[in-house]
Amino acid sequence: MLFQDFLKYIPKIEKEKLLAEDAHAKMAPLERISFLKQEHYSDKNPKQAAVLMLFYPKMGQTNLALIVRNSYPGVHSSQIGFPGGKVEKEDKDLAATALRETEEEVGVARQKVTIVKPFSTIYIPPSNFLVAPFMGISQEELQFIPDLDEVKRVLEFPLQLFLDDNTITKVKMTTSYATDIEVPAFMVDKYVVWGATAMMMSELKETLKNALNLK
Repeated sequence: MLFQDFLKYIPKIEKEKLLAEDAHAKMAPLERISFLKQEHYSDKNPKQAAVLMLFYPKMGQTNLALIVRNSYPGVHSSQIGFPGGKVEKEDKDLAATALRETEEEVGVARQKVTIVKPFSTIYIPPSNFLVAPFMGISQEELQFIPDLDEVKRVLEFPLQLFLDDNTITKVKMTTSYATDIEVPAFMVDKYVVWGATAMMMSELKETLKNALNLK
């Protein structure tokens, strides 16, 4: 979709009702379904984090940015996700966290990004984080500068492919909590995107499809 056409839908996207658990459940591994409800994790005092689901133009077309994380000791090593991270003391709110982390991880200045709306928070059991996703847009083509200590590369996912149900599949994986399980996933440039990121993408996708009248 042309980015200029996508911009026309922003007012509708802002007003769209979030589908929260219903959308998350479509891409959740079975072992994660129980953690979709707040009462199942509120007693764990989860740490707070925020991520940015950033849309921007590339050669006139609308793209969504994801990152491939570097290998490191930790549960999210080498996974695909959105730029973002944990809340720091200087962040005035969760949106500020998402913008600051995006600037640090992929070199997109926060002044170039407009926050469209917050999406539903999602709990990540292995790391005990409660993550707040924000949809943002940049109206200019971006030159990503990955922080190579944290980010291996930036994946640029065209909106047209994101909205195509053929990018959704099921894969067998060994995770931090189960062995050889089948999980729903998005395929992005030959990368498998599953777990919390896929669940966030599911709500984002459903919201966009409703706003664009694609159902």
